[in-house]
Amino acid sequence: MIVSQVKLKPWQQGWRLAVAALLGVVAWVAVASHLPAGSDDPRVGWLIFGDPIVGLGCLVASLWRRKYPLSIATGVIIVSAVSTSAGGAALLVLGSLATRRRLFETTFIGLACVATAAVTEGLYPRGSDPDPWWWSISFIVLVTGIVVAVGAAIGARREELQSLRERAESAEREQVARAAEARIVERHRIAREMHDVLAHRVSLVAMQAGVLGHRADLPPDQVSLLARGIADGAHQALEELREVLGVLRASPGGLEPPQPSLANLPALVADARALGVQVTYTPEAVGNPPDLLARTVYRIVQEGLTNAGKHAPGADVCVTVEGGEGEGLRVTVRDSGATENVAPPPSAGFGLLGLAERVELAGGDLDHHADPDGGFVLTAWLPWPARGEGSE
Repeated sequence: MIVSQVKLKPWQQGWRLAVAALLGVVAWVAVASHLPAGSDDPRVGWLIFGDPIVGLGCLVASLWRRKYPLSIATGVIIVSAVSTSAGGAALLVLGSLATRRRLFETTFIGLACVATAAVTEGLYPRGSDPDPWWWSISFIVLVTGIVVAVGAAIGARREELQSLRERAESAEREQVARAAEARIVERHRIAREMHDVLAHRVSLVAMQAGVLGHRADLPPDQVSLLARGIADGAHQALEELREVLGVLRASPGGLEPPQPSLANLPALVADARALGVQVTYTPEAVGNPPDLLARTVYRIVQEGLTNAGKHAPGADVCVTVEGGEGEGLRVTVRDSGATENVAPPPSAGFGLLGLAERVELAGGDLDHHADPDGGFVLTAWLPWPARGEGSE
């Protein structure tokens, strides 16, 4: 695996060059200190004037080591054969190349570095008692091996960080996709519900209109009653249609079962009690809300009781539905907190997300938070305009 190179910051580039320059100076001083006294060998002049210039050129060339790793490493190491002060730059490009963790090229350049260092070791005259050749070669091999090992370790660390970064980005993308899918599923569910309700209302209107068209002998009071029924049905159908505009039907085939309403809340509470949830629910006289509003209230209570049963076993749960036409409905599901130490079942975490989408489509607001006194509170406000408001 090759990790894409990230541009080094100026201070990161600076300290690497400073260390390489320091190593080159140390090597140059070490060689200069072992020159024989009073020597007129022309190589001494090269050491004093030419060697530092070549070392400086290698340092400058190493600035492009990350853009052209193999080419720069090969050139710098070959040139370092005639310059002791270029040894630091040679080690820098070798370590940089080793971070790529390509065995063949790292081995080749590493051997080339050992060979050129051995050539440089015998380039200049030495005074008395020179070091044994095997000692010099062993030292060169040791230093080269350390640089390659450090470079490979840095490369492995970069690969690990890159892998973790890619996993985090992938997990984030998957989470966003799952959240979007949950919203779409909730929209489709609402669309299916609305389709059946709207079809029922339109069928009633058509049936009443058919009666008016085929029964010319009806008394005026029955004609008036059927006309009011047609007007009310058409008005309710337009309200339902206005609420569902923009939501596509997911699967045209198959009808949904009868949809729940506020009248089904006692049965929902009874089912929760049968499962062991301690629920307190006192029905309030809130009137007869529209079907979409009633279904949304039912789904809010259903989700609240489901979450209480999962995450707060043994808690006391209080369900309230308040409000009326013209002021809206407020639904609250409050639990007192878990009293039993039971591990909760696995959860996808999209129940409240889908519920928020449903409430938003209904024009309401949803809030859920931990209660400072313990437990959890789920509240929602849903608009219920008075008849005639918002109609054209």
